[in-house]
This record gives sequence, structure tokens and C-alpha cells, in this order.
Amino acid sequence: MVYSTSDDFEFQSGNNDIQETLASNQQNLKVLLDKKARAGKKVTLIEGFVGSEDDLKELGKMLKNKCGVGGSAKNAEILIQGDHRDKVVQVLQAAGYKAKKSGG
Repeated sequence: MVYSTSDDFEFQSGNNDIQETLASNQQNLKVLLDKKARAGKKVTLIEGFVGSEDDLKELGKMLKNKCGVGGSAKNAEILIQGDHRDKVVQVLQAAGYKAKKSGG
């Protein structure tokens, strides 16, 4: 917290840099199955995306449409409801991403 008695003081946050989105062929994405803390329900989790939140949400929307299910995209992760690992890897590789299955 910053306090100033000056009337023309403006707080400058050092967090103004927007993360650049890497090209799709430079992204190394991991596709894994997760069911922890989800009441036993399975989700396909895509990790390792480097870029802006808007690009992450756009990729998540494309994957949800291709799989025909719901999900979410936040914190550099994309969640797709259900076990769709094989289809997600195929779609990502067709879009030019480096994607591989990870985990069991």
C-alpha cells in the first residue's frame, strides 16, 4: 500500500507488462487427465500455455467446440470436461501446437 499527501501523486504499478503469446509451434503443451478435488469426475487438463489470457480463452473455446463439451480457461490452464486426451492432442497438433500426453 502506498500513501502520499501530494494531490498529483499517481501510483505506478510495476505490473503493466502484458505477456506476449508464443507462436503455436513454440508452445509445449501437456495434456493430462485429472480427477483430484473434482468429486471423482474426470477432466482433461492442458498445461504449459505461454501467452495472454485472451489467447488462452480463444484456444479453450476452440477445444471445447471441437470436443462438444464444457470447460474453462484460466491461470495458463485449460480444463475440458471428461476424458478427451486423444482428441485434444490431435486437434492441437493439427493447429500447429507441440502437444503430448502426460501422466497415466
